[in-house]
Amino acid sequence: MIYMRFPLVLFALQLLVTQSVMASDTLFRMHGSNTIGATLGPELVRGWLFREGYTGIRTIKHRDEEISIVGRAKGGQHKIVEIKSHGSGTSFKSIKKGLADIGMSSRPIKGKENNNLKKFGEMTRLESEYVIGLDGIAVIVNMANPVHRLEKSIIKKIFTGEITQWNKIDRKLTGPIHVYARDNKSGTFDTFKALVIGKKAGLANTAKRYESNDKLSDDVSKDVFGIGFVGLPSVRNSKALAVSEEGTQAKKPRSFEISTEDYVLARRLYMYVADINVNQNVKSFISYVQSEHGQKIVDMSGFISQNLKIQSVELSKEFPEEYLKFTSGAKRLSLNFRFNKGTTKPDNKAVRDIARLVSFLSKDENKGKRVMLFGFSDRSESNPVFSVDLSTYRVDWVSDLLVLHGIDPVRVRAYGDAIPVASNEDVGGRHKNRRVEVWLM
Repeated sequence: MIYMRFPLVLFALQLLVTQSVMASDTLFRMHGSNTIGATLGPELVRGWLFREGYTGIRTIKHRDEEISIVGRAKGGQHKIVEIKSHGSGTSFKSIKKGLADIGMSSRPIKGKENNNLKKFGEMTRLESEYVIGLDGIAVIVNMANPVHRLEKSIIKKIFTGEITQWNKIDRKLTGPIHVYARDNKSGTFDTFKALVIGKKAGLANTAKRYESNDKLSDDVSKDVFGIGFVGLPSVRNSKALAVSEEGTQAKKPRSFEISTEDYVLARRLYMYVADINVNQNVKSFISYVQSEHGQKIVDMSGFISQNLKIQSVELSKEFPEEYLKFTSGAKRLSLNFRFNKGTTKPDNKAVRDIARLVSFLSKDENKGKRVMLFGFSDRSESNPVFSVDLSTYRVDWVSDLLVLHGIDPVRVRAYGDAIPVASNEDVGGRHKNRRVEVWLM
């Protein structure tokens, strides 16, 4: 009888603790992306709570994709951070209804969503939109699948149902293609649709849909005929394919190529805040997420942080001769400054990346390094002459800001649309091509 009572006592204690916690104050509420909310969001919250001096930090699960992170304040009272992860689209609905303080999204806010939140002001302004890390959408198959790389155009035909048999892709594998995809609320699906499927095409009606990245990946890993797409940390026991598009080299979703956003299916992860000054806990948390320590948690969670790294890069001999000459023996930094179409206005990430670059170059181990900046535009922005002018203005913007911080680049060059890193046929690709690269000698 003692052994029968013991689990009941534990259950009663857990229920008592849960009821006590649920009656305590909520610090803030985060709703939206499952990609962020499954692991990364909770880890960032735990890191912030620990830094703020909370103890006894633990997680209470309420239902699928809904948890509370609980910590005990110095005064002994329990405090809660609420996390609901039902898809990026739900983040903006929750903000509008006053149900969330922070919206988690694995894609940028859409124009319609922004219009629906006009009472809060422009949600794409610097004070509302925060890139918290980077991710690469991985196209995954079973480990036994002989396919190792695919062109983006072929991936599109698979996921729209135009190609339905594996022997059309690789003669070594005979059988029907089983398509696995995220659900319609998912920012991962929105990004995949924008980058791969396009506006006019639809997902194959045979596709099996998932709310969870991890569950999708686990099912693909058990199906030799399966193919799906997930955020990078959810590859798990599946195989990530190298992806290319016309005119680009096939690349796997690796850390450096995602940091620079040169990988075809690289994407940004966002948090949106209606008013950063309303809730000081939100302001403190967002500041922590942007910090070097917060970004280390992004790395530890399997995503790609915005902390800077240096790497040698192999370049195509077809690139401009001057560019190859200048970069010979140099190393590239793991960020690109990017700009809005047809303008010299940097996007919000670029504005914050200036501070990251200055901090990185100010470290003792980097003080002797010389900086080179190379600017680029996308082919659709205007005629070739203006394209070169735009890339010149953009690289000068970065150079001028560095000079203001006491860092004088040794080379500042512009090459117009000479070296695209992505297709100019879609919005995401064109945004990647509008960039300033940073190299160190």
